[in-house]
Amino acid sequence: MAKRIIPLVPKQIDNAKPKDSTYTLFDGSGLYLEIAPTGSKLWRMKAKLNGKAMRLSFGKYPDISLAQARKKRDEARKLIAEGIDPREEKESTYRGRKGQNGTYL
Repeated sequence: MAKRIIPLVPKQIDNAKPKDSTYTLFDGSGLYLEIAPTGSKLWRMKAKLNGKAMRLSFGKYPDISLAQARKKRDEARKLIAEGIDPREEKESTYRGRKGQNGTYL
């Protein structure tokens, strides 16, 4: 039986201190916060598309809040359900913003 994951609350995230090695705090549905020894906190998601495992990055905490990370997770899960790789979707969005002189708008 799968282990039940209790969703994170902002206080848990704020209280998470760096350790000697990288560790994670899980929120559920693949979303987790990776805490590095330097103290940086990065939102990530584990998922599978067509049987292949992938890891997505959503940004650093507190730049990306818990609510924003959950929204990004839900959007990624919708794309995966449609058979679309969220990493490629994100990349094509960036390519679409590129101006004529090769700089991003």
